[in-house]
Amino acid sequence: MVGGMARNPLPFKIILGSSSAARKDILAEMGYQFTVMTADIDEKSMRREKPEELVMVLAEAKANAITSKLDTTTYKEEAEPTLLITSDAVVVHEGEVKEKPSSKEEARQYLKGYSGGHVSTVGSVLVTNLKTGVRRGGCDIAEVYFHDIPDEVIENLIEEGVVFKVAGGLLVEHPLTLPFIEAVVGAIDSVMGLPKALTEKLIHEALSEP
Repeated sequence: MVGGMARNPLPFKIILGSSSAARKDILAEMGYQFTVMTADIDEKSMRREKPEELVMVLAEAKANAITSKLDTTTYKEEAEPTLLITSDAVVVHEGEVKEKPSSKEEARQYLKGYSGGHVSTVGSVLVTNLKTGVRRGGCDIAEVYFHDIPDEVIENLIEEGVVFKVAGGLLVEHPLTLPFIEAVVGAIDSVMGLPKALTEKLIHEALSEP
C-alpha cells in the first residue's frame, strides 16, 4: 500500500482506478503496492473530437465516479496521502479513434486494418490526491508498426477474447501478436495503457502541491 520507490520520500497509498491486467502489472513493476477500484461509467456517451481530449475526459469521469463512492473526509484526515490513479487509452488508425471492439466482426476489421500498417496510441493518466484534492493529468502518445498479420493469428486472438478488453483490440505484448510487431516508437508501457514516466511525474506533482 505504500510507495516503494526511494525517490518518493513521502509515504503514500495508491488506489488504481482500473481493472486492466496490464495496468496492474505496470504499476507493480514500478514498485508500488496498491488497491483496485473500478468506475462504472458509460464511456460511449462521452465524445470528443480530439483523442487527447477524449482520453482525459474519460480519466476524469472515472476519477469522479470512484471518488463519489468514497468517504473523502476520511482521506483528508489521514496522515498519509492516498493517490487515486485513473487512465484511459484509445488507438488511432487512419485518423479514426478505435476503442474496445464491441463484436467479433469489429475486432476482425480493426486487426486486419493494422496488418502491414501502423497505429498511434493515445493514453491519459490522472492522479488525484484524495488528501489535498490536487489533480494532475497528462497524455502520452506512441506508435506501433506492424508486419503483415496472418488471418489465422487474427482469428485465434478473437477466439481467445482478450482483444475485447483493450482499446482497439491492440495487444502488443501478446505472444500471438509480438512476432508481427515491426517497431514501437515511444514507450511500450504507454502502448499497454499506463506510461511509467508520465505516471511517476504526475505522482510527484500531486504529492508536491499543497
